[in-house]
Amino acid sequence: MRHKLGFIFTALGIVFGGAMLTSSVHAQEGAKLGDDAGIYKEFGEKAGLVQIMDDFMANLLKDPRTKASFENADKTRIKEQLVDQFCYILNGPCEYKGAKMKPIHANLGINRENFNALVEQLQFAMDKNNVPFRAQNKLLAVLAPMHRDIITR
Repeated sequence: MRHKLGFIFTALGIVFGGAMLTSSVHAQEGAKLGDDAGIYKEFGEKAGLVQIMDDFMANLLKDPRTKASFENADKTRIKEQLVDQFCYILNGPCEYKGAKMKPIHANLGINRENFNALVEQLQFAMDKNNVPFRAQNKLLAVLAPMHRDIITR
């Protein structure tokens, strides 16, 4: 029940993140998790993030709502970029040098259902890797404003 309620509240936060969060800074442009130095460890540091992204990508390829967006993509590069991006956000020793969200997603035709499915699969991957629920929500809160740049239809 905790996971279901958590997903509902997190999904609502993601979908309506623009109204709920005051920061317009996107994760790749400098947003970090403030003074929470221990959160990077809660994700298992870089090795943990690599495992989470491996599981996340496997989930995305199995889910019919997200499969088409990832089956022909450079999965290795996407996972590497996500590891760096999340590592940076979580106050790890990484620097994110990947693409900005708006231009990279502009022509992909991602709708709200696709986006919510992606968030769900990320949560499943974090759960599988024993990331504490509190830590998951902190990360998702920083990522939430990205929905404005990713959902294009």
